[in-house]
Amino acid sequence: MAKAAVQFACTECGYAAGRWFGKCPGCDAFGSLVEEAPEAASTKAASRPLLRLVDVNAEEAKRISTGVPELDRVLGGGLVPASLVLVGGEPGVGKSTLLLTALGAISATGLRALLVTGEESTAQVKLRAARLGGTDQVEILAETELDAVCATLESERPDVCVIDSIQTLYASDMSSAPGSVGQVREAAGRLLRVAKEFGVATILVGHVTKDGAVAGPRVLEHLVDCVLQFEGDRYHAHRVLRATKNRFGSTNELGVFEMTGEGLVGVPDPSELFGKTLPGEIGSAVACALEGTRPILLEIQSLVAPTDLAMPRRVGTGVDPKRLAMIVAVLSRHAGIALGSADVFVNVAGGLRIDEPGADLAIALAIASAARGAPVREGVAAFGEIGLTGRLRPAAQSERRLEECAKFGVVAVIAPEGTRSRSKIRVSDSGTLRDALRAGLEAREENPRKSA
Repeated sequence: MAKAAVQFACTECGYAAGRWFGKCPGCDAFGSLVEEAPEAASTKAASRPLLRLVDVNAEEAKRISTGVPELDRVLGGGLVPASLVLVGGEPGVGKSTLLLTALGAISATGLRALLVTGEESTAQVKLRAARLGGTDQVEILAETELDAVCATLESERPDVCVIDSIQTLYASDMSSAPGSVGQVREAAGRLLRVAKEFGVATILVGHVTKDGAVAGPRVLEHLVDCVLQFEGDRYHAHRVLRATKNRFGSTNELGVFEMTGEGLVGVPDPSELFGKTLPGEIGSAVACALEGTRPILLEIQSLVAPTDLAMPRRVGTGVDPKRLAMIVAVLSRHAGIALGSADVFVNVAGGLRIDEPGADLAIALAIASAARGAPVREGVAAFGEIGLTGRLRPAAQSERRLEECAKFGVVAVIAPEGTRSRSKIRVSDSGTLRDALRAGLEAREENPRKSA
């Protein structure tokens, strides 16, 4: 009988190889390849009857509201029964707090909510539950053995179950340690089968790597129906929840939370929080970005400083560095702003991240304001995509953006040519970037010559 081949798998990215490497070829991590036990030979299964799609009964199941409006928004309206959701985030960001709050709200509606904890004892969870309140009906199980967890789900069949966390579960028939690639893959696969077969909406809590990605094999993200990323700094009060994968809704929705003494509280109007600027402040502009179906006002801050380096720095926090370099190049070429010997720093206030091109114009306004020393006109917001030719291109759903600007007292909006508003807000539609800068920046006062 031939000996089974030995496999080495990376604990960071799931890369598998037939021999050990000191440095993983997949993610360049050092010392992350561990030996995996060979899988047992599978027995031949009997064939199953086939169905035609026309005969499949596809009744849409009613979503389960989590009781947290911001979480429901990101999920696409609530939890879908028998779905598998993966929630990732840095330690201390508030994953367990958010999910315990959601379980408390679900149990208050009469549904069964179960928390399977492998990282904390029941007493530790009780202390957090006492601080949050409203979680008396939540059921809890402190267990890390995968067989026991699956057997409990099959017998009890709760409506919603939270596994905190997937890296703590282990299968006793596998020799690898808990948290290894093989254990995580086996746990996710078996929990997926239980969730689909018995109709249990399951939420998995996953650890993240130093780069912010969900730890473990990439197959974990492919197995689940929805992947939620919890972002934020543990030393700041605000957190952002976004979906990177969602089979039942949009991946562009954004949820904003504030960490308080009573737990995480949703922020229904993030524009009022992140879109405030000081009048006359140089290097600051207001962008009206679109996150899914939600328009949001954000403050863009910029600093332009002379540099002695041969290659000036283009540093962006919350914006794409490549997009920032393109905007700087267009400003230099088509707007007459010399930035070749200056460092350019751009920051999105509040720790948010902008991915859409509709914020290009506000970023350019902030950089031009810092470079010229002229503040952006008071009460002005901007949105629009910048082309390489210096021409402004229309942004999607401009009417929703204008309504958000009018809601929070914006006097005028600088937008691409052809943008029209049904409200009373004044729109300065510009065809080129140079025209937009002329309309958005205050004129600099020139020093009058002294008379002789």
